[in-house]
Amino acid sequence: MSNECAVIWDDSLLSYDLGGNHPLHPVRLDLTMRLARSLGVLDGIELREPEKAADGDLERVHTRDYIAAVRAAPHTDPAEVRHGLGSADNPVFDRMHESSALVAGGSIAAAERIVSGRAKRAVNLAGGLHHAMADHAAGFCVYNDCAVAISWMLANGVERIAYLDIDVHHGDGVQAAFYDDPRVTTISLHQHPVTLWPGTGFPTEVGAGPAEGSAVNVALPPGTDDAGWLRAFRAVVPSILESCAPQVLVTQCGADTHREDPLAELSLSVDGQRVVYGMLRDLAERYAGGRWLVLGGGGYALYRVVPRSWTHLLALALDRDLAPSCNIPAEWTAHTSEVAGNRALPSTLTDGMDPAFTPWDGVNEHRVDTAVRDTRHSVFPLHGLDPADGRD
Repeated sequence: MSNECAVIWDDSLLSYDLGGNHPLHPVRLDLTMRLARSLGVLDGIELREPEKAADGDLERVHTRDYIAAVRAAPHTDPAEVRHGLGSADNPVFDRMHESSALVAGGSIAAAERIVSGRAKRAVNLAGGLHHAMADHAAGFCVYNDCAVAISWMLANGVERIAYLDIDVHHGDGVQAAFYDDPRVTTISLHQHPVTLWPGTGFPTEVGAGPAEGSAVNVALPPGTDDAGWLRAFRAVVPSILESCAPQVLVTQCGADTHREDPLAELSLSVDGQRVVYGMLRDLAERYAGGRWLVLGGGGYALYRVVPRSWTHLLALALDRDLAPSCNIPAEWTAHTSEVAGNRALPSTLTDGMDPAFTPWDGVNEHRVDTAVRDTRHSVFPLHGLDPADGRD
């Protein structure tokens, strides 16, 4: 297998645009790629252009009626639009099917690079639209590119996949797609569903039938900071990955866990997110033979957070790690100031935070330890693991 990291990108991916003031604005992707370029992260990297996912690939996850509705929606009387389309979260926009299929095609392209052995890692930052369901749009997501890419890999010879979702919102659409499929383990760390949409992702959601134990949910209290998030992650994720032994690790890397994100209430810093991305890379090496499919996701602090966070993510995936203290180039700041209005812009890649944490050792002494306990007691026995043993 090649050690190449494939980066899927073309400006056509910016066409997934839900409209003027919609939180999921494509400027965050544009600014991320501009920042990565200005820092030399993409020097010498050939970007792989995506192609639209074919209907047959979308139908691995979505119903034919839904795909037809997405295709027809821009030309349909708004009063007649169904399937979750035309809402404030998922407004209808021109060429909605084509743009959404292009995002899904980008994630398939990333998956294909890994499955074919032409790359060890692959990145589609435009992907990560994890809320779309089989027959309806939800949470800014029209087609669930995460589930489409996973289904494509299963159809092309991959037998065991782990999907790890670190978005602040529960990865409900992907969990639903594979809830009874033992070939796919879905792990989601998110703000507690009692306090945040979509209201799912309780630790008691563990999978069904032959897949019992394959859904893992860590529901974190609002205000969880770097140290707490990393403590909970370390207490749950490595043991589950070791147990399920995936051939590919798929990660949805939403940046909306940041303390400045306007749509949620976790309190991570860019420094903490950088540490998380490094841990994902290490886990892929340790438990998935280095095969790591990296997808974007949420993140609504468009100018100050997402570009810095995902530039770190790109750099880590490419083994071109950037120091947190690295200065942001003046050219990026000049461009961003023109589109960001009067918003204060960061000058470095750090928030100045120390993301050190104390690993969980079986003792309930931190505010996230209730979440750790609940998840471990719900799912660890289904993997033959001791929920009270801090060594697991």
